Amino acid sequence: MKYTLRQLEVFLAVSHYENVSKAADELAMSQSACSSALKDFESQFDIQLFDRVGKRLQTNEEGRRLRPKAEALVAQAKDLERDLIQHNQVGKLNIGATLTIGNYLCVKLIDEFIKTHPGAKVRLEVANTRRIAEEILNFDIDLGMIEGEFQHDELDVIPWMEDELVCFCSPKHHLASVGHISKDDFLKEKWILREAGSGTRQTFDRAVSGLLSQLDITLELQHTEAIKRAVEADIGISCLSIISLKDAFARGALVPLTCDLDLKRHFYLVIHQQKFRSTGIQRWLELCEKHNHINAH
Repeated sequence: MKYTLRQLEVFLAVSHYENVSKAADELAMSQSACSSALKDFESQFDIQLFDRVGKRLQTNEEGRRLRPKAEALVAQAKDLERDLIQHNQVGKLNIGATLTIGNYLCVKLIDEFIKTHPGAKVRLEVANTRRIAEEILNFDIDLGMIEGEFQHDELDVIPWMEDELVCFCSPKHHLASVGHISKDDFLKEKWILREAGSGTRQTFDRAVSGLLSQLDITLELQHTEAIKRAVEADIGISCLSIISLKDAFARGALVPLTCDLDLKRHFYLVIHQQKFRSTGIQRWLELCEKHNHINAH
């Protein structure tokens, strides 16, 4: 082969940071050695992978085309090295999850994963659907678990688990004794909702599409717990995943409201199509499928 894995690592690091100095730090190289490796790599194949914009290197179309294959090849090489050294131990896994999944499902999954695979390291990042998708596309995380529907030519989006949103109010609210919210009520009440870009908001907006422009949205918050506290304080009513509300309903701190809207949705597993499915990723997907089976019954 005319190229080395080190040259691929340099290419990927520079593509990620779009800066030779930061890439060199990441790879524990000198800046000159990093720059020389990149130059040699491009020269060997008479190819230009970056546009030079001042001191910044911006990945061009050719670089973007080759990057997923290089990512997969380097990941596979690292996985082989782990197998040779650690006899097929799982190693490190970077997971991205949206708020409801990250806060209410992932802790249990991670606990079981680590108990099943001693020595495994799991890093969890919690963000909204849009952010998780961006990080998968940039190979910053290995796979994502999202609430919102998301389509992209480079991503595999796999339906995982069924979920349902529920409207709810404070026990002090006048609808608490009714237990139902009508179309007219939707327009009369003050709403406290998740921010745009979240999967929960996407599902809610689609369900109330004909009424959305007429709703009185008092607050938009990024955190589920903040929304629950605001509703408990009777500032308004809201709509969140049943998973995040079960305990509050059981305590009587919040009151569920039935409605005539379809608020069902799916959770999804998301992985880059070019991502090498290492032992850790395969085991995580198997664990998620197992818990989907448990929840289905």
